[in-house]
Amino acid sequence: MITCVIDYTVDSSKLQDFERFAQAWIALVNRHGGTHHGYFLPSEGASDKALALFSFPSLAEYERFRARFGTDPDFIAADAIREESGCVRRYERTFMRPVLDGRLPER
Repeated sequence: MITCVIDYTVDSSKLQDFERFAQAWIALVNRHGGTHHGYFLPSEGASDKALALFSFPSLAEYERFRARFGTDPDFIAADAIREESGCVRRYERTFMRPVLDGRLPER
């Protein structure tokens, strides 16, 4: 399993637009073989940071999902929310592997 962590810098005056963007992408990830763990929006402290976490069974499955960008009408519409509103100033994507239990690794 791989988990994609996206660290966003958002326009804090456009959080409603960012939330619409987030809801659209949660549905797309879940519909196309991933598990979305949610978007985490500013609450207290820095008001321009947001995070998203979602997982796919493998990097190959994530790449199949990514292949839809720019061609699938639902993906284009979801990304248009970000593009047209300007709610995202920048983002950084990192891939991680989760540790999901308390067992020690075998040696």
